[in-house]
Amino acid sequence: MDAALAAVAQQCLAATHAGSLGFAAIVGMLIEAGFEGYAVDYRRGAQTFYLPDGQWLDFPLPDQAGLAAAAFDAAAVEAQIRWAQSGDPAYSYQAFSRHATAAGCAGYLVSFPGRRVVYYGRTSEVHIELFPQ
Repeated sequence: MDAALAAVAQQCLAATHAGSLGFAAIVGMLIEAGFEGYAVDYRRGAQTFYLPDGQWLDFPLPDQAGLAAAAFDAAAVEAQIRWAQSGDPAYSYQAFSRHATAAGCAGYLVSFPGRRVVYYGRTSEVHIELFPQ
């Protein structure tokens, strides 16, 4: 794996957790670097970045969100997504992750070519969020 790609992925991960860049900016940086998506796995405490050629990079999450609840509450997960999109100055990724896992979100997969995020629960229930236009 190219060290420059690893640096971009690490920078995006750090910016997410620091709150210094929003989702759109992070997606733009990752697309420009050549990534096709990433996955956040709250159960493993890891984020994986994917390249189109099958290569991947795996990083530990800086903050552990906690165990995902057994029941997936799609409406509560969607409420967290709306909060993230709202521009609320009280928003933080750490709070988003804590609330999402409390709502049963075990992780999510971001697809740049698919322009969507699939949030999933421990029993594979899902909420699909299309990228804003």
